[in-house]
Amino acid sequence: MMTISADQIEANAESVLLELRKGERVGVTFGEERAVQAYLVPGDLLPRNKGPRKLGGLKGKVTVTFADDFKMTTEEFLGL
Repeated sequence: MMTISADQIEANAESVLLELRKGERVGVTFGEERAVQAYLVPGDLLPRNKGPRKLGGLKGKVTVTFADDFKMTTEEFLGL
């Protein structure tokens, strides 16, 4: 496993990506203690939900209300 400090990731992005491509994990160190704080893992090791995404995961847990004088154009809503 390769380890790299957080401040060196950008400068060594190509070698980090090559390690990930080989299926290797990359440990990211931070601070003076140089202890691994996070891991970068190849994308194929991440769990993937193969089925359709479930909508309404927060149904019954949150509510949304709008003030009576709330106005927004379609362009504003879409960020156009």
